Amino acid sequence: MVLPISPPLSPMLAKLADDIPAGDGWLYEPKWDGFRCIVFRDGADIELASRNERPFTRYFPELLGPLLAALPPRCVVDGEIVLPAADDRGLDFDALLQRIHPAESRVKRLAAETPASFVAFDLLALGDRNLLDEPLSVRHALLVDELTYSAGDGPAAVYLCPSTNDAAVAQQWFVEFEGAGLDGVIAKRLTDPYTPDKRTLVKVKHRRTADCVIAGYRVHKDGKGVGSLLLGLYDSDGVLHHVGVAASFTAKRRTELLAELAPLTTNALDGHPWRAWAEMSAAANEQRMPGGGSRWNAGKDLGWVPLRIELVAEVTFGQLQEGRFRHGSQFLRWRTDRKPASCTYDQLEVAAPVPFARVVRP
Repeated sequence: MVLPISPPLSPMLAKLADDIPAGDGWLYEPKWDGFRCIVFRDGADIELASRNERPFTRYFPELLGPLLAALPPRCVVDGEIVLPAADDRGLDFDALLQRIHPAESRVKRLAAETPASFVAFDLLALGDRNLLDEPLSVRHALLVDELTYSAGDGPAAVYLCPSTNDAAVAQQWFVEFEGAGLDGVIAKRLTDPYTPDKRTLVKVKHRRTADCVIAGYRVHKDGKGVGSLLLGLYDSDGVLHHVGVAASFTAKRRTELLAELAPLTTNALDGHPWRAWAEMSAAANEQRMPGGGSRWNAGKDLGWVPLRIELVAEVTFGQLQEGRFRHGSQFLRWRTDRKPASCTYDQLEVAAPVPFARVVRP
């Protein structure tokens, strides 16, 4: 490829805020729950690169045709690969994760069965013009002019990301689009250049709390202390499901937790609801278990230490999707006043479903 910007290129990042910033000079967009992707196009050649500079091209062959139809002949575009749910209930991140598979035959089959779409939200190069130092107002105007909207408009399509300068509209999107599986809202300053790998954007995400069973923990990657707590919630049938992890403890707190939890490791597997998984006996049930392979971290140790089902903790979470917290949760406090059996899905608010089409064409 002969472009003014060549891969690898780290994307622009965002810092978390509690409220949507108001005032003049802002551009607001929905915050997508997919795979961040920078597209490099030089004529018929297209390369899709992830935020970690890993190649996406082989995993999403169905996007190549729509991208050729939608994008200018020579350009670099920042955006998100998303997967609309088959039942038109927003986005399906679990199905998107399945697309990362080493077998070419499976990649081709999934491309046909669960085609992804691409949402474009920034233009970084056009022809021989490097746009990184141009203000967002210029880059966004060029993107609107140059992108062929909804190219393909079929199972795999390319969309221009919805945007607004009205903070009230952004607040409405923040509430409504959660039902489509979106994370929240991104705010961008119209005067800002594109700053790779710097947190100059502002993201406002959904944050709620839940009381969860602490069913085990994983040791930190440095081998010293607790890296994450395994969270569980009971369904209406009394089955304990793994819903996520609470992590991001300081080094000191990781060591303290290891000592605090040590007494609960004694005879922990006696009657433990996840004993089958812990013993690696292929239990044929539909519980969400705290393990399984990682497509992003081949060889990553996903082993865990079971704990007696006695502890309850209050944690933050942003989204509930397919019965599981999306993204990491943050530990807030122990709930010594709660019994594990009281930690059920019923305590959680679930947003009303919103079709994907409602998001890309608000």
